[in-house]
Amino acid sequence: MQWLDGLIQGVLLGGLYAQYALGMALMFGVMRIVNLTHGDLMILLALIGISLSSALGIGPWMVLVLLVPLAAAIGWLLQRAVLNKVVSEDPLPSLIATFGLSVALQNAMLQVWSADTRSLPGGGIEQASWQIGSIYIGVLPVIVLVAAICLTGGLSQLMSHTRFGRALRASAADVEAAAMTGVNPKTVYALATAIAVGVLGFAAVFQGLRSTVAPADGAAQLIYAFEAVIIGGMGSVWGAFLGAMVLGISQSIGFRIDPGFGILAGHLVFLLVLAVRPQGIFGRN
Repeated sequence: MQWLDGLIQGVLLGGLYAQYALGMALMFGVMRIVNLTHGDLMILLALIGISLSSALGIGPWMVLVLLVPLAAAIGWLLQRAVLNKVVSEDPLPSLIATFGLSVALQNAMLQVWSADTRSLPGGGIEQASWQIGSIYIGVLPVIVLVAAICLTGGLSQLMSHTRFGRALRASAADVEAAAMTGVNPKTVYALATAIAVGVLGFAAVFQGLRSTVAPADGAAQLIYAFEAVIIGGMGSVWGAFLGAMVLGISQSIGFRIDPGFGILAGHLVFLLVLAVRPQGIFGRN
């Protein structure tokens, strides 16, 4: 029964990792932009959400309503002010720029919020659960998983069936050719980054509810997002979702084998996928 419980809890954990990975799937998997601030932005948004909740006396769902548009605005500004200036076929300029921005963000967060851990009060929903036999299923993790499925489906439809999605894929494939057809790649990239960071607004609220956050936590979230995208396959939104499930399940099973083995188990599965199928589960040869 503990292994069934591990599988269920792993799927629920994968829902949170999927929200980390969706924005990364869009920026890294489609646009080929290496954004090392991804995890730090999520932590920044979580800390802003916690501060908003404390200052305004509002609950987590109102925080979510306020935070997602703010996250999208931050993403749009990041792309217009920084990333559009370094986007090229060579990923090194974006990597260097976002590495410097990541260091700056971490230090800024330390100055504003200090190194203390914080969490977002949820009014009891974070402890609520359903009991099925000897297995307890948390209400909040189920909400997180449902939100991840909806976000993944919405983003997949956006990429496959809208003019914006076609313009983004065209710009990612060949910027000059896309510009010749009337597409403005810089505007398309700015909107895509706004969407990617907007999704992080959901992840930030749910991370603040499920656990604690501190300014130095961004690196771990970045690694999980990268691993989920690469396990699933570059350029596939549903692949990133599946990669997040694989990562969550492997960690959950690993924790049941040994409490110190959980995180390592996820990394080992990532390395195994790279060795056996480097293009990812949904990737093309």
